[in-house]
Amino acid sequence: MSLETIAKLKIDKTAFHSGRGGKKRWAVLAAVLVLMAIAVVWGFERKVVRVETTTVVQVFPTQTFTLLNASGYVVAQRKAAVASKITGRLEWIGVQEGSYVKGGQIIARLENRDSDAAVNQSAAGVQNAKANVDQATAELADAGQFYGRQKELVKQGIISRAEFDAAESRYKRVSAAVAAAEASVRVAGASLQGARVAYDYSLIRAPFDAVVLTKNADVGDIITPLGAAANAKAAVVTIADLSSLQVEADVSESNLDKVKAGQPCEITLDALSQARFRGVLQTIVPTADRTKASVMVKVRFLDSDPRILPEMSAKVAILSRQATPQDQKPAVALNPAAITKVNGKDAVYLLDNGRVRLVPIKVGASLGELTEVSGVKPGDKVALRPLNKLKDNKKISVAEK
Repeated sequence: MSLETIAKLKIDKTAFHSGRGGKKRWAVLAAVLVLMAIAVVWGFERKVVRVETTTVVQVFPTQTFTLLNASGYVVAQRKAAVASKITGRLEWIGVQEGSYVKGGQIIARLENRDSDAAVNQSAAGVQNAKANVDQATAELADAGQFYGRQKELVKQGIISRAEFDAAESRYKRVSAAVAAAEASVRVAGASLQGARVAYDYSLIRAPFDAVVLTKNADVGDIITPLGAAANAKAAVVTIADLSSLQVEADVSESNLDKVKAGQPCEITLDALSQARFRGVLQTIVPTADRTKASVMVKVRFLDSDPRILPEMSAKVAILSRQATPQDQKPAVALNPAAITKVNGKDAVYLLDNGRVRLVPIKVGASLGELTEVSGVKPGDKVALRPLNKLKDNKKISVAEK
């Protein structure tokens, strides 16, 4: 190719800057720039922030002035295995588990036909003795009148001295018979009382106001005081006075100087986790358990509740002061380090399916190491740090603890 031909070859710039072809090229360039911008933003958004988290919890204000925590069980201080004083076959039982009984109430009865017959026999003996007294008394009245007449007659010399002596002897004999008859009444009365006591042994009574915890025997069982006979039962029912319920808890010897009788306490039961019961430290048992290096304390309930049952597991918080009704209401709290300021308002970053959501909250009182808040609920997970790298709807990952 010659130099002249090469010189004639050149680009027509007007074709690039004019016409429909030029507009298309500018549109392509703009689209490329938009895609690049989207890619940059998308890449920025894809950058995941690794965060530490904390959990919103439910707390009670009493936890802030608790001196010591102990665990134990609810125990009835008045409890009895009710049995019979004699051996016999159970004929009737009138209670079930959970039945309320009054002190002296008959709750069961053994076969007692022989004892009943003995009572009737003794009662008849009393009636017979009383009849003998009446008979002897009537004879004494007759002998007394005869003796009086003979006494006058002997003074007048109408009768002999021997006849007077016979009348006097009869009067004394009848008087002695009356005394003997009256003694027989007392003997018969004592015999009747013994028969009634023996009869009463067949009636099993509640020793005090209580609730039946267990029924250990049923109709037809042999009841014996010692339970030594084969298939015999010693106790018919087990009862407890629910007004005597206390928590028996163990306190470490090293913490014994923190407790004293009369201290206010708060009791929680595993079965009633949302309930708080006021209590007072009633007794420090004056002996230590060498195997556990602990001392038992007894905490009395200040308020009765039918839901509290013997042998429930319990936790006792020994307080520095008496809890008020407000102290016993639950509060929602979290670590104050999780609270941030956004536009001058308190907020937290709530974890929500791999992202954080900015949630406004209201901050309340300080509860020890936590802060009372509203706007979130117990169990919520919130970001703890780094808060300065977070924003609403930011994608995050949770750092392993």
